[in-house]
Amino acid sequence: MSTLATATANATAGAVAAPAWRQYSFFDVVPVKDVHDLDSPPDIFKATPEISTVASSSVGVLVADIHGSVHILNEDFESVMSWIAHTAGRVTHMVERKGILVTLGEEDAVRSPLLKIWDLSSRDTKSGAPTLIRSTKVQPSNRPHPVSTIALTASLSHLAIGLGDGTVLLYRHLDQSLSSSSSLTALPKPRNVHESPTEPITGLGFKEPADDNTNLALFVVTTNHVLSYQVTGKGSGGSAMVVDEIGCGLGCATMDWKARDIVVARDEAIYVCGTEGRGACYAYEGHKSSIYTHLNYLVIVSPPFIPSASAASATVRNFVARTVNSGETDITKVTIFEPENKYVAYSGTFTNDVREIISQWGKIYVLTSDGKLLCLQEKSTSAKLDMLYRKSLYTLALSLAKTQNLEESSVADIHRQYGDHLYTKGDYDGAMQQFVLTIGHLQPSYVIRKFLDAQRIHNLVTYLQELHSLGLANSDHTTLLLNTYTKLKDVARLDSFIKTESKRNADDAGELPFDLETAIRVCRQAGYFEHASYLAKKYERHEDYLRIQIEDAENYGDALTYLRKLGPEAAESNLARYGRAMLNSLPHETTQLLIDLCTSSGPLGLEAEEPASAITTKPVAPAPSYLSYLALNRNSAILPTASPDTPPPPSPSIKTVKPDTSSRRDSLHEPSRASTPPVAPSTTTAVVHPALPPPPQPVKRLSPRIYFAHFVDHMDQFIFFLETVALRRWGQSVDEKYIPGSGSPLEGPPADEEADKMDQVAVWNTLLELYLSLPGPTSTSKDNNRGASKSSLVETTLREKAMRLLMSDTIPYDPTHALILCSTRGYTDGLVLLWEKMGMYEDVLRFWMDKHKEGSTPNASHQVVGQLEKYGEENPHLYPLVLRFLTSTPELLAKHQKDVKGLLEYVDEEGILPPLGVVQLLSRNGVASVGLVKEWLIGRIKESRSEIQNDRELINSYRLETAAKLKQVQDLSDPEHPRVFHVTRCSTCAGQLDLPSVHFMCNHSYHQRCLAENDTECPNCAREHGVIREIRRNNERLTDQHDVFLSEVRENGFEAVAAAFSRGVLNVTRPDVAV
Repeated sequence: MSTLATATANATAGAVAAPAWRQYSFFDVVPVKDVHDLDSPPDIFKATPEISTVASSSVGVLVADIHGSVHILNEDFESVMSWIAHTAGRVTHMVERKGILVTLGEEDAVRSPLLKIWDLSSRDTKSGAPTLIRSTKVQPSNRPHPVSTIALTASLSHLAIGLGDGTVLLYRHLDQSLSSSSSLTALPKPRNVHESPTEPITGLGFKEPADDNTNLALFVVTTNHVLSYQVTGKGSGGSAMVVDEIGCGLGCATMDWKARDIVVARDEAIYVCGTEGRGACYAYEGHKSSIYTHLNYLVIVSPPFIPSASAASATVRNFVARTVNSGETDITKVTIFEPENKYVAYSGTFTNDVREIISQWGKIYVLTSDGKLLCLQEKSTSAKLDMLYRKSLYTLALSLAKTQNLEESSVADIHRQYGDHLYTKGDYDGAMQQFVLTIGHLQPSYVIRKFLDAQRIHNLVTYLQELHSLGLANSDHTTLLLNTYTKLKDVARLDSFIKTESKRNADDAGELPFDLETAIRVCRQAGYFEHASYLAKKYERHEDYLRIQIEDAENYGDALTYLRKLGPEAAESNLARYGRAMLNSLPHETTQLLIDLCTSSGPLGLEAEEPASAITTKPVAPAPSYLSYLALNRNSAILPTASPDTPPPPSPSIKTVKPDTSSRRDSLHEPSRASTPPVAPSTTTAVVHPALPPPPQPVKRLSPRIYFAHFVDHMDQFIFFLETVALRRWGQSVDEKYIPGSGSPLEGPPADEEADKMDQVAVWNTLLELYLSLPGPTSTSKDNNRGASKSSLVETTLREKAMRLLMSDTIPYDPTHALILCSTRGYTDGLVLLWEKMGMYEDVLRFWMDKHKEGSTPNASHQVVGQLEKYGEENPHLYPLVLRFLTSTPELLAKHQKDVKGLLEYVDEEGILPPLGVVQLLSRNGVASVGLVKEWLIGRIKESRSEIQNDRELINSYRLETAAKLKQVQDLSDPEHPRVFHVTRCSTCAGQLDLPSVHFMCNHSYHQRCLAENDTECPNCAREHGVIREIRRNNERLTDQHDVFLSEVRENGFEAVAAAFSRGVLNVTRPDVAV
């Protein structure tokens, strides 16, 4: 063994590393074999001593030998392309970017190093080698110096060459030069950016532009210094600046994997230098022959040394322990160091000198001096994490996951396992810190089940709060968090969660960090009504707020004030739900709110503003009554309008009932007036036409019908509500002091006119029912007489209102419904009035007839006669009904004998009934005698006999005429008796007939010249025959007009049928059914 080797071994064995880096086996050693001979390494490496340099590239592994050849190897390490780059020489350096290969070599015919640039994407047609696009000498001075290192930017824009004499040459704009000229020697003139005659250049590297710094810089490493040269940007072109007073040997400097800093390996440590100075420093002692970059790893190679059992490195000690005669062989140590997480990913020994380290295809290849090729294949990330899990190194696992850019779900799984580990050790706070970092990937139930115990509930609160702050909590999580607050009685944290978080959310205009509905529900259940109402009010959950105030806190006054602030649309549905409860507690105020709500479309204040409305009364379809919702059989209070001792409900002021809309009209019409400029005073007279105001916009008004059911126990308020709504909304009232037409309906047409009319009819239908139903039975008390008098007074007032309602021609109510009400409530005056208005006069007569039969009304029969005189002229069908009634009993007949005779005379004069009909009507009972109608019958009989005699004479004349016509037809149709014409004069000109003449069978003769050409019909008879034919055609058309025939039958009876027979309508054969 040489003295140098012995000294190296002793130094290595005696060196003691400052910190012992954690060491793991994250790489597996796999020998690489030749694809054709699995017992041997790749064929190209069998002559390893002849290999001059090896480099990685985008097209494969580049191998150059001492004969000047370059080989491109594929993944099986077979040569896919070979060519001689430097004739009669050797290749010393290679670097490739974007398919462009730069080689530096020596040739026997040239003293200076040669720089050649090859295009690997194109080939020479003759030799098949890549196209040589540049070839030039590297000769900065007359004395040639060898090239020690080379660097090329990723964009091919700059090339740096370091020489053994300390000179650094920089070729700028190389990419532009390659694309702009085809000359082999056309390269930019190199710039000498650094000279250090006593310090050879041992390393070069470009700092590539980044987002935070777009300037390009060149690192220059010598044996004693690290320098930085600004290539582009501000300050470029100056001298290189020293960034560190340390240097390194050849091959011990490389750029980091991000191409941001340069890494310098020295025996005592590994230094990272940036453009501003030295950065991180990793204490890793030991001799180092070279250093390489592979992804995020640094590959450190030591020089050969003799292993010793007392070495500081555990790798060396293990090698000695498992190797026989280990001290007789030199070994080389290869270490893969991960600087970001500060651990050794691999450390291994090789019995022969390591010739090259190749980083290609995501793997590390180690080429030894004996031609063996070994692959250091990195284990999968999951396998590495499993190794760390077994050693409970979760912090390192997290750092590794970050370096490997794992998905967030994978990182969260590491936090989960770390949290489980801490939980098992009893570190609940630390475990919760890890579980919080899993939110969004780990099911919250997994964590919640672990911390449901009362002793760890504080940790659970932390987790749930973070879950809500990230917006990933559901309603169950909100319920659990609020329950923990209430269970701990931690009002301060509850306030912070609800109020502080909600305020912050309002400022950020984002979503709430918790489920609002669940938060309100849990606070209500726990009795924290203040918090629940705060949330409901802040986030405009009107229904929840009112439910809390009414059902839970029973704060009806605040609920009423809140409803007024909501406005009509929001208050509508809430009052429909809580109106009854509020009426029970605040009847007067609630009634006033309902009135304002139904008569206003704007904001509801203390004094509601009513938008005006103009509604025209038209006949509408019958609307139903809504008193069916109300329990009228309950005990109702005496109406306050009739009781001076009971305070009345709050009535609207004069301004409310009859609002002064002048200012409102001004505001509505103000834009129109503003658009017309004011007329200045002038001596001339001009006619100014004022601008027409815009038509009023339709106004949406709430229906009062939805609130009817709430007044089930408040009939007095119900009447007041309906009357006030009718007055303020439609300008209608039945009050005794009300002047028709003085009411002011709301301005603006309703948005739904049909629905508004239905509401109007429903209000008055219900008011009529209340007028006829109230007051109900009074409760028993000591002062029964006083109560009875009050009830009688109220009943009289209400019945008067009902009568004024029924008599009104402008109030729209349903007559049929009113008729049923009056009948069921026994309101006679209303019944009669409705029958009269509806034209049901027969019902009026039958009503008085029934009253007579009941005996409750002594003058009922006189009412019948009086009503007949009133309605009989226009309704003659009433006379038989009254005659039947007056002759139904002897008493009635005796009482109204004169009336009966008068009725008979009127019936006879108007022809209402035939005599037989009168006799049949009077003979239905034995009350009326023949003597009563004897004289009347005698007169009718005489008239009938005279009519019969006239009819008989008319029949005889028709028969004689018919017989004469038949005889004439028979004579004309007899072929055995020729017709002899005795006429001697022309029927047209009355002249003596002469030939030629024309004779017709009707006994008319004419000169031929007196007849029109082609005239075949007698001119004198043609008109009469035409009329007859037209009559027959009309009769034939009438045979299919059944509706006309039926209408005539209904009007004239048998006379119409007889007339149809006489016209032949009933015996005409239809053409389609004729045989």
